[in-house]
Amino acid sequence: MVGLHKSDIPNPLLRWIDERMPVFTMMQKEYGAFPTPKNFNYLWNFGALAMVNLVVMIATGIVLAMHYTPHVSMAFDSVERIMRDVNFGWLLRYIHMNGASMFFIVVYIHVFRGMYYGSYKNPRELLWILGVVILLLMMATAFMGYVLPWGQMSFWGATVITNLFSAFPLVGEHIVTWLWGGFSVDNATLNRFYSLHYLLPFVIAGVVFLHVVALHITGSNNPLGIEPKGPQDTIPFHPYYTIKDTVGLGVYAIVFALLVFFVPNYLGHPDNYIPANPLVTPPHIVPEWYFLPYYAILRAVPDKLGGVLLMFGSIMVLFVLPWLDTSPVRSLRFRPMMKPFFFVFLVVCLVLGYCGAKPPEGIWVVLARIGTAYYFLYFLVILPVLGKLERPLPLPESIAAPVLGGGPLPAAAAATPMEKA
Repeated sequence: MVGLHKSDIPNPLLRWIDERMPVFTMMQKEYGAFPTPKNFNYLWNFGALAMVNLVVMIATGIVLAMHYTPHVSMAFDSVERIMRDVNFGWLLRYIHMNGASMFFIVVYIHVFRGMYYGSYKNPRELLWILGVVILLLMMATAFMGYVLPWGQMSFWGATVITNLFSAFPLVGEHIVTWLWGGFSVDNATLNRFYSLHYLLPFVIAGVVFLHVVALHITGSNNPLGIEPKGPQDTIPFHPYYTIKDTVGLGVYAIVFALLVFFVPNYLGHPDNYIPANPLVTPPHIVPEWYFLPYYAILRAVPDKLGGVLLMFGSIMVLFVLPWLDTSPVRSLRFRPMMKPFFFVFLVVCLVLGYCGAKPPEGIWVVLARIGTAYYFLYFLVILPVLGKLERPLPLPESIAAPVLGGGPLPAAAAATPMEKA
């Protein structure tokens, strides 16, 4: 018929739909026959796991919102009612609560994998920037969600973190008042945090869609960090990587289930099972574990404004990472000088997280300052300077070459225009 899309789908009903709205043809093109580098390892599972985690968080969040009451006098009790009286409410709440931690674990691994293999380099700069936007939106959503149970740590965490904006000259107090919806953390604050916590996951889903679009335009990076040279370097996404992602999803589900059913409160704070009390300050106010490295950076500087600027700067620097790394080679597999600095950076991030959980005194402050200094040195000094000075190892001829026994390129050809891309 004139004007209809020609569909090859054998099922009559699906073909009828596809001829009028070729969604199945598009899915086959983008997720079935889509050419993908043939040397992915299991670290490439984490992008798919992040998408699954987002769906789980949205689904459980919608159901929990049906039973939650966003009012300071009823919020804590409504959460307790979900746990005790709603059918499987305890399960929904524990999945949602621990799902936030699983989401950050998956995304942090995804980010460090991208840093190790140079997935932020040309032509994937916008892909990386959209990923950092997703990370920022996740942080905002998680922070607002942590306030909703209205326990002690929820209330005081909201008070401390929102008060950070008061460090900015002239506009700081106005920003804090706007965030609170008044002159203290109160009912207006809880209502707007609830509204935004419900809205932002759908914004994240929109940015994830753009992230995937950018990925399918530029193509995926791979462990060797070189572009596919032809059909011998790629395989269709399905069934090879759908099966591989399914294996990763099975392991992820086992870890998630162990967390939910055996230690559901392990990553939480016991003070959040005490109703919020503005008159009683907890002895040690700490955010959720996934914010602890940034919290350590904040407290490493004696000046409040300086600490706030460094904390925000530690995230903002990720936006310009594609231009800070001056090396023509993507993967750290071929950068023997840079590789140790990256693993030190990874350890420093873990140490900063541990320091953030400790009181801001003694050795913990010293370690946090050393870690903060190295964090920024890595991005602003080590990456740009080593990129110019380091002589990388010869790169393979193609993605298929190491598998098929092909030799590397001569050292002089290790930085061809294709590799620089």
